[in-house]
Amino acid sequence: MLRLRALKSVLAGLAITGLFFSGPVLAKGAEPTGGISAIAVAELPAQGKQIYALIHRGGPFAYQKDGTVFGNRERLLPLEKRGFYHEYTVSTPGAKNRGAKRIVCGGQAKAPEICYYTADHYASFRKIVP
Repeated sequence: MLRLRALKSVLAGLAITGLFFSGPVLAKGAEPTGGISAIAVAELPAQGKQIYALIHRGGPFAYQKDGTVFGNRERLLPLEKRGFYHEYTVSTPGAKNRGAKRIVCGGQAKAPEICYYTADHYASFRKIVP
C-alpha cells in the first residue's frame, strides 16, 4: 500500500511538471477542446507555401502518399468521419525520406474546408489561416 501511494505521488509530480504528459489526454471519441494554435500561410516554410498552393490546384504532388486519407489516430484534430482528412508532404531540404512536415486538409480535394500544418509528424498541429 505504501509503494502504491509513493508511485501515485511520483506520477502526480511528473504530471504537474510536464515531464510525464506532453499534452491533453482525450478519451476515445472525445472532441479536442481547442488548443490548436494558428499559423498564417505567409509563416509556413517555403516548401509548405508551395504545397498549400498545389493542394488548392489539385497537384501534381511529388509523393505517392500525398492526397491519401489521414486517419487522425492521434485525435488531435477535430473528429470527423474517416476520409474527411487527407495528408500532403512538405519536403524537408536535405532529408533522405519524406521528413516530418505535413499539411493535413479536410473537405474537398481542391477546395478544402480547413488545413493544418505539422512540423513534427502529427505530434502537434497548427491551423493554417490566410
